[in-house]
Formats: sequence, C-alpha cells, structure tokens
Amino acid sequence: MKLEKLTIEKYNQLLSQDPISIVDFNAKWCGPCKKLAPILEKVSKEKKIKLIKIDTDKNPELAQKLNVEGLPTLHYYKNGKLVWENLGFITEEELIKKLN
Repeated sequence: MKLEKLTIEKYNQLLSQDPISIVDFNAKWCGPCKKLAPILEKVSKEKKIKLIKIDTDKNPELAQKLNVEGLPTLHYYKNGKLVWENLGFITEEELIKKLN
C-alpha cells in the first residue's frame, strides 16, 4: 500500500486495521530504499504482513513527528504498538530474523 499524503491520525488508524504491519519510510531518490523495496514486498507477502510505504518527500510532517531521521527507515508494529525500528538497508535474512 503506497500512500500519498497522510496525517498522524490516519497513520494510527491504518496501524489499528491489521495486527501486524511494516511501515517503510522511503523516497524516490533513495538508492538503498530502491534496493530494499523488493525484499520488503517478498517478505511481507510470505509472512502475511501488511506493508505500508510512505514517501517522506510527500509526508515530511509525518516523518518528523515519528522521528524518521534517515532513509530507509522501517517501523514494525504488532497490535498498533511499535516493536522495533531499523534505520538503513537491511538484508532479507536480517529482516526475517527480526520478524521471528
């Protein structure tokens, strides 16, 4: 799910809709984000996890409110609560380890 413009309220509402979500904060110009995208798609499908992609260039206020300081940044939520976050590229193997 790719989102254009998002408020913090809509963001929290999205997280409450699914028990498990990965939020990918990215930008079109970000090389590591492009490298990470197919890994996230594959792992989220295999693990049946909702993947939410947020372009920080289109959502700078949201990124600032959530303390996103670099790209890519991943937030992993269970039942609406942030379980872990990752700044920078992560391999498929590392991502799967964190999800297990």
